[in-house]
Order: sequence, then C-alpha cells, then structure tokens
Amino acid sequence: MLDDAFAHHAWATLRLIHACLALSPAQLETAVPGTDRSILETMRHVVASDSFDLFVASNERGSFIRADRMGLAELRAAMEDIGARWSRLLEGGIDPDAVVREVDPYDGYRRDAPMGLRLAAALQHGSDHRSQICTALTSLGLKPPALDAFTFGLQDGRVVEVPAPS
Repeated sequence: MLDDAFAHHAWATLRLIHACLALSPAQLETAVPGTDRSILETMRHVVASDSFDLFVASNERGSFIRADRMGLAELRAAMEDIGARWSRLLEGGIDPDAVVREVDPYDGYRRDAPMGLRLAAALQHGSDHRSQICTALTSLGLKPPALDAFTFGLQDGRVVEVPAPS
C-alpha cells in the first residue's frame, strides 16, 4: 500500500516538474498564491523537503540535498533518485510505530514522531505544495497537469475506466 502511495507521490512531483519545464524564466518567478515563494522556489522546497523526509526516515546521509540553486532539470534528476530511494526504503519493511527522531541540521530543532506519521507528513507536504504550484499555473492561464492518483494508475496500467453506457 505504501509503495503505491510513494510511487504516486514521486510521479506527481516529476509530472509537475515536466510541466514547468515549458515555462519561461519570468513565469517560473510567478508567486505562488498564499505563499512567499515563486513556482521555482516552491518546486525546490518540495524536492529538498522530500529529500530531508527521506533522510530522516532512512538515516541515509546521501539522500539529503540542498536544492536552493537547482534548476528544473536538476530537480527532476534529484526527484527520480528520491523516488527510487523511497521505494528501496519501503521494500525493506518498516515499523509504523517506530519513533523516528528528526534534528534540523541548521538550527537543532528536534521532533520525535512515529514512522507512520512521518510518512503521512511527507505525502501531505508534497501534495500541498504541488497544489499551490498548480494554482500558480492556473493564475498564468495555463492548465496544470492531472496529478491525481487515478491518473497515475491509468498511466501505470493498473486502473481501468469504462464509460457508463449511454
């Protein structure tokens, strides 16, 4: 079950990065409504935060990246790697009740939380910011890509839709 959730999570971020590759530099600087970030800065935040969540969940030092200067192509490559690392972590089996300690490397802030909540938070965080970027795309008069789980399932070949008879 978690495999599907995290595969969708990585796919949705990659699909949104792909859609943003067509934007001009000025469009990438469009402020995301309700935030203090541009489209590009929000995308950097999504990928960097996902790498940090993976680092905390897996304790893999190499998974924590600094994305503050990355372009979209670099973010795409990083997210492809992050998606593969999430998959490897989940393959190993995890205890949802195991308490995981997070320590912020910049200010020392500490949080202890069960693995199940950490994973839920990673998925929710990505979804929240992807939605904000989609809103920014809409404000530019562009149609954002479909990022929902059923579209993912259709592309993955595991969802079949049959129109109602007319």
